[in-house]
Amino acid sequence: MADAAVNALTALLNPELLVMLLAGVLAGLVIGVIPGLGGTAAMALLVSFVYQLDPAQALALMVGAVAVVHTSDTITAVLLGAPGSASAAVTVMEGHALARQGQAARALSVAFLSSMVGGLLGAIGLTLSIPIARPLVLAFGSPELFALCVLAISITASLTEGTLLKSLISGMLGVLIGLVGAAPAAPEYRYTFGQLYLTDGIPLVAVAIGLFGLVEIVELIARGGSVASRIPVGSGWLQGVRDFIQHRWLVLRGALIGIWAGVLPGIGATAGTWMAYGHVAATSKEKKKFGKGDVRGIIAPESANNAVEAGDLIPTLLFGIPGSAPAAILMGVLLYYGMQPGPRIITDHLDIVYTIIWSFALANILGAAICFAISPALARLTFVPFRLLAPGLIVLMALGTYQEGGQFGDLFVMLALGLTAWILKQAGYPRAPMLISYVLTPPLERYYWLSVDLYGSSMLTRPGVLVLGALLLATLFFAWRSRRRDVSEAGEVMTAGSEEETSGNRQSRLPHPGFAVAVSGTMFLLFLAALIDALSFAPKAQLLPLLAGLVGVALTAVQLVADVRRLYAPDRHPWTAVEWRQGIGGFLWMASLLLLTWMMGFLVAVALFVPLFLIRVARMRPWKAAIYAGVTVLVVLFLHHMIGIDWPAGWVTVDSLSLLR
Repeated sequence: MADAAVNALTALLNPELLVMLLAGVLAGLVIGVIPGLGGTAAMALLVSFVYQLDPAQALALMVGAVAVVHTSDTITAVLLGAPGSASAAVTVMEGHALARQGQAARALSVAFLSSMVGGLLGAIGLTLSIPIARPLVLAFGSPELFALCVLAISITASLTEGTLLKSLISGMLGVLIGLVGAAPAAPEYRYTFGQLYLTDGIPLVAVAIGLFGLVEIVELIARGGSVASRIPVGSGWLQGVRDFIQHRWLVLRGALIGIWAGVLPGIGATAGTWMAYGHVAATSKEKKKFGKGDVRGIIAPESANNAVEAGDLIPTLLFGIPGSAPAAILMGVLLYYGMQPGPRIITDHLDIVYTIIWSFALANILGAAICFAISPALARLTFVPFRLLAPGLIVLMALGTYQEGGQFGDLFVMLALGLTAWILKQAGYPRAPMLISYVLTPPLERYYWLSVDLYGSSMLTRPGVLVLGALLLATLFFAWRSRRRDVSEAGEVMTAGSEEETSGNRQSRLPHPGFAVAVSGTMFLLFLAALIDALSFAPKAQLLPLLAGLVGVALTAVQLVADVRRLYAPDRHPWTAVEWRQGIGGFLWMASLLLLTWMMGFLVAVALFVPLFLIRVARMRPWKAAIYAGVTVLVVLFLHHMIGIDWPAGWVTVDSLSLLR
């Protein structure tokens, strides 16, 4: 094996292969920065180029791209609060908070280092997995994997802002969103309301951008000013390096969690990053700092996300089971060149395996170096008034959302989920459990169905399930006790369902009692309707919908009672109508872009939307707004011609083309 590793490294240092690797790295970095694309888009866009290359060149290109997507997606997550990919949503929580404090350089520095080392550790893990991965993968059956998914959801719910009850309700809502579409174990479509668009489910990119990117943009528009206070950007780079050295063992733990999340089929980078974040928050003695810019909340997920991609390659290469969508595309490339992934690839094509490993390691180093080189300039974006950045970012978010499914409905889903998440945030419901539950719903349902089908009720008595169940109960208990202790220390009484933020600089805030009742009542009716509808599904299609519906009805009923009781208690927090008007105004601007796109096509919509927004909201002079709009249109055209990004055509555009024919 050592000879094969040395030979593969020698071959990779050939200038032709290095050029292909660098090309893949650059493509991955660019795609990672664009909100909503991610590793799947990077692999899908590059796969058309591999058929003119030899196997080593093709793999260097593809692996170089997927290895660094999660390095550059940190840039928009930290600077602008818009996740470059779904897995970067967790970085928004801590990284963007630091950027608002003028510490963007610190957040980016520690994130790039953590991503690079996490990727290198992932490459080492991939190397070591060749002799030892098989027993680890086979040790977990479907009941243990189901319990692990439930544990991941509960950990996220227990560590986010708001009460534990609201966090769990948010998680159940994410499960409902993930259940939309075709059932995996029966010929049944669920919660589609007769819409053909929903039969394929709700796309991940639309969910991630709607829940995090769009909400952050609307709030920054409403607040006005720049993202951060004007503090010298360059002062934080060395502090980030010191943070990385100080928490070096956390990098190792995050990478190990990421590798394990990649090894488990169907878990993916998004779940892996949240697991790593949950681990560091759960084991920390200073939990109150999380959510306000704790650098540990960046290190753990950033070291995990690149390691996940390496972990994904373990089942892909050794067992022929793609660990993720990008890994599935890479597997297709291997099959095209006549290399069958599985145990035989170790004996027949060991040099190719090591080419992939070395490419992954070198790509992480190159990606981090490039990000360090360009980020000082990009970090200055946090000093620009956000209303100047908002229209361009909205355009990129809409463009990125459209790429996954290529359907106009994706844009409306993004807008609808963004508005829903913003309303829920005003009522104290966190967004993180919703996203992680949505991501985990497919493996959660698959493992639940397999467990019931193969083991029945005995699945609950398996040793691994009992251990994970005990961890689940302990997680919920300690989360409940921690919240009670925080409230007790503040000298306040928290009823079930009220949201109190009493630690650090976080300001205590309760939603208006009438508004809280309206939200919890709507949620109760939603879960009740989902439960009643699930009764009509086929037996194999109703397992998880029934479970989610029952749990959701029970949780929202308790929440509704608590909110109704608050109607008769003194309201210490006045209704902020101005904040609501500004927030709704931000969503109306986004809706106007979609309406213009539907009528006249995306390019024309951008040419109209950008200057109107800048003139009305940013108070920019018309001639400057026109130049800004022209540059934005040119960027969209450049992305289309260089990496194949497409945009939706409008009704007038399509009608005009048909008339020309």
